[in-house]
Amino acid sequence: MPEFHLFLPQMRMPLETIVDRALAAESAGFTGIALMDHLSPPMAESQPMYDAIVTATWLAAATSTLTLSHLVLCDAFRHPAVLARQAVTLDHASGGRFELGIGWGSVPEEFDTYGVGETAPRVRVARLAETLEVLRRLWTGDPVDFDGEFHQIRGGQQQPPPLGRIPVVIGGAGPKTLRLVAEYADWWNCPVYAQDRFEGLREETGAARSSLQTMLAFVPSGGDRSGIEASASRRFGAMGFQLGDGPELREHFAGLATRGAERIYVWFTDFAAPETLEAFGREVIAPLR
Repeated sequence: MPEFHLFLPQMRMPLETIVDRALAAESAGFTGIALMDHLSPPMAESQPMYDAIVTATWLAAATSTLTLSHLVLCDAFRHPAVLARQAVTLDHASGGRFELGIGWGSVPEEFDTYGVGETAPRVRVARLAETLEVLRRLWTGDPVDFDGEFHQIRGGQQQPPPLGRIPVVIGGAGPKTLRLVAEYADWWNCPVYAQDRFEGLREETGAARSSLQTMLAFVPSGGDRSGIEASASRRFGAMGFQLGDGPELREHFAGLATRGAERIYVWFTDFAAPETLEAFGREVIAPLR
């Protein structure tokens, strides 16, 4: 059966609430938690949101078993030497519980708004390729010389090195991205828009393990099914969502496991209220295990 990670965008709630929901997920049997990475919340630019790396660090201090990651960090927002050091710091702070989720950016408008780089996909994926190679070299702890189109390093060195191997999660479905998955990733995350092609795309991802994201309208025992469905329709809209109670979702996730999904990132319509997480753990995660 797949492992479950909570996807929790760190917006519209104070840090104390984010910590409470991470602890509730940990107690409910979730394996990990993933945050988002944007300069402004997509389609909600005026809403409050916290920084991706700082929030993950805060959660590392508050939790004890959850894997900490992002779906996904945007490559263009950080120089790879900065990202390498941030990742190693989180690796050490969490006792080896950090995974580096990374991609080349899903909201091109951010690039124009904040002037962070080229919007052309071919440029962004080429930059990501260089970043992944720089990270791989810096994480050895040895001095690094690198002369690329986007990054130049002369004798750069990352100390301390990681505690072990920092797993890399790459999200995306294009041919160039999948080649990077096959070369650099421990995990591939298939984006929602490509999940109807999941099995075929998996053949291009090499030895990387596979994950999916699910927008979820979970109906706990005794819950208001019609109200939960209406709320999910308002929130997720055209992105779609999976509606179901415990037995229905157990069947759904078992089917995804049969298709080859080893991890599910769950995005709850109610922003992962603690009582929802507790019920999901009791009615879905525990029985599947």
